[in-house]
Amino acid sequence: MTVVLGIETSCDETGVGLVRDGVLLGDALSSSMAEHVRFGGVVPEIAARAHVSALVPCVREALASARLTLDDVGAVAVTSGPGLSTALHVGVGAAKAYAQALGVPMYAVHHLAGHAAADTLAHGELPSRSVVLIVSGGHTSLLLVRDLVRDPVVHLSDTMDDAAGEAFDKVARLLGLPYPGGPAIDRAAREGDPTAVAFPRPLTGRNDPPLGFSFSGLKTAVARHVEAAAAAGRELSVPDVAASFQEAVADTLTLKAIRACREHDVSTLVIVGGVAANSRVRALAEQRCAEAGIELRVPPIRLCTDNGAMIAAVGDLLVRAGARPSDARLSVQPSVELTWAQLDPTADPDDAEPSVA
Repeated sequence: MTVVLGIETSCDETGVGLVRDGVLLGDALSSSMAEHVRFGGVVPEIAARAHVSALVPCVREALASARLTLDDVGAVAVTSGPGLSTALHVGVGAAKAYAQALGVPMYAVHHLAGHAAADTLAHGELPSRSVVLIVSGGHTSLLLVRDLVRDPVVHLSDTMDDAAGEAFDKVARLLGLPYPGGPAIDRAAREGDPTAVAFPRPLTGRNDPPLGFSFSGLKTAVARHVEAAAAAGRELSVPDVAASFQEAVADTLTLKAIRACREHDVSTLVIVGGVAANSRVRALAEQRCAEAGIELRVPPIRLCTDNGAMIAAVGDLLVRAGARPSDARLSVQPSVELTWAQLDPTADPDDAEPSVA
């Protein structure tokens, strides 16, 4: 069985993983988050420099944790999009160098396919049909997934504006909580009342798209609540606002995810991405899936955020599926939509329109 080295550098985390036959052998992660905190968000140039410094040490650490050497690596997989262009170039350049030096094939991987594949490292192969809810910093999507690496991914819905993760960051800033906003709001919400403020559930009206997502208005509703409290001289309960906002997000995400499963006759829901680490999202999804008779799969928290293991997992699936390696001339694709797990702009794949069976 081939050992696949996975490299992830799409944003602020340098991730390296080693996977063989669906089993995570070892991994390493280095975050430059502390360098971005004072800016309230990720600075691409800082992230890229951090990747340059951290990548080789992460490769060494992952190999050591797996008790392997570079000679054991039989293929390299790398995120080539979407993400920050400068950051992606670091990972792709490194992947080309490792593949060339080792004389092994290389596979260009879509970052979001990696999030879906992360669950396979914890729960085994995905079923023949599943609904995948991806909720990360810049993405909120409902996907119909068959074979992740052989079939096109069907988008059931994508957010119209702010993704859930972006809304968490912006609301945290409104409440004076630190960046990144997701973990900060989750911590604050533990002391709050989720029914204290009746925030809206976006796009849940009778005439709204049933699977649509939009979190900009919810963020604005929080801003108006904060402004009204200040104008009236009332003390703002940060825990209550955090808990009420978090409840609105979790309620909306899980409501639409369950609806997607029912509409498409799917019995498995997979929730992945950074926001899948949120305690209320996980708890409410578990409750609603149990009530609906739907199997819920959520990766362990450490595999929800960006990591190299998930990219190695996609590479492992591609190798086992007999996929053609990516062309060495490949470049980054910072804004590519997820249709195929493997990305290669120099190839000429069959671009048949995906359809919902």
